[in-house]
Amino acid sequence: MMFNPEMETLPREELEKLQLERLRRTIRFLKNSRSKLKEKLKGIEPEDIKSLDDLKHLPFTTKDDLRECYPFKHIAVDISKCARMHMSSGTTGVPVINAMTPGDVRQWGEIMARCLACAGLTSEDRLQIMPSFGLFNGGFGFHYGAERLGCFIVPAGAGRTLLQLKFIKELEVTAIGAIASYPARLMEVAKEIGYDFKETKLRVAILGAETWSDEYRKRIENVMGVKTFDIIGMTETGGVGLGIDCEARSGIHVWEDHYIVEVVDPETGEPLPEGKEGELIITTLTREGLPLIRYRTRDITRILSYEKCACGRTHVRIDRIKGRTDDMLKVKGVNFYPSQIEQILMKYKGLSPYYQLVIETIKGRDEMTIIVEKLEAGISEAELETLKTELYDFLGFRSNLQIVPEGTIQRVPGKAVRVVDKRKK
Repeated sequence: MMFNPEMETLPREELEKLQLERLRRTIRFLKNSRSKLKEKLKGIEPEDIKSLDDLKHLPFTTKDDLRECYPFKHIAVDISKCARMHMSSGTTGVPVINAMTPGDVRQWGEIMARCLACAGLTSEDRLQIMPSFGLFNGGFGFHYGAERLGCFIVPAGAGRTLLQLKFIKELEVTAIGAIASYPARLMEVAKEIGYDFKETKLRVAILGAETWSDEYRKRIENVMGVKTFDIIGMTETGGVGLGIDCEARSGIHVWEDHYIVEVVDPETGEPLPEGKEGELIITTLTREGLPLIRYRTRDITRILSYEKCACGRTHVRIDRIKGRTDDMLKVKGVNFYPSQIEQILMKYKGLSPYYQLVIETIKGRDEMTIIVEKLEAGISEAELETLKTELYDFLGFRSNLQIVPEGTIQRVPGKAVRVVDKRKK
């Protein structure tokens, strides 16, 4: 049942020594594997890596590299040695398959158990798992971690919100795992049926798979009476569990005995110093099916600190994910992320977490309409004017703001559709 919690407080010097050892081993393993990705390491030997600083001289791996290997040319071991697979959504092209060995599944369980423990869960907790169990990795990731930690598992899966609420109350669930936009639906249905979260034992919500703002976080915590935790991960690096924030709320811990974190300039690929915002790069140190060297995640963040956290953990802390390089919108010459608009909207208690940004070209010019639903309390004229000013001050241009009745925006299973871009590509 153990998940090596002692590794979470390893002194920095020992952690970096372990990383260097595992990096060399991963390079050796990849070079001797059947993976097509080994071609990137031609002329590079493990012994060439004298320090972690030498990592910056190695080539990047991209999602396109993995897509070109579909289905299994990027997998380092024979598929007969793999136990299962998960897959990226493929919404932007050919999907990426990550085939996992039994060792990979064990590693996944370990890092997820750490994440759950970081959120304050113990074997006494009852965890309701709300992401789907299927090609998307979320449901299984939570399951493996909870199993390792010894929690009682309610494998509810996605959707069926009334049933989810029923289970939370009647099964005395203490924690939920979900995609970040799903609490909006839980809160909406709870209000419709007169459901009071205060009458439940729920105290923790572990949320991920989407960017979500601090203001939305406050809304969830206030309405549901929970402490929220932001969990990160992706199919390519082995699924959900790459890292999570802790009670100290001073950044997301990434488990450095399993991964090396870099942040680089998205344009030049040059490593950026601590505190500077850029693209998150991940190197896996213990994965067998799909070992990755310098994988470009396209997530935008910054390294906050390598210092020991107030929680006692020594692993690097990165900022909450701001968005993805391909999520960034450009309207009228202004670059911004949807989560930045959400941050402004969610300051107003009369507005719902359901919103959409609709962008279209009208008479040769880009125009953006921000559609946001109002709650029963609504928003006053004075608040509306303040909101318009805030949006203008942030964007630098006038957007069309539409406040619509609750239920106007279509509810979809899975990740929320925040942007509808009608411009011709």
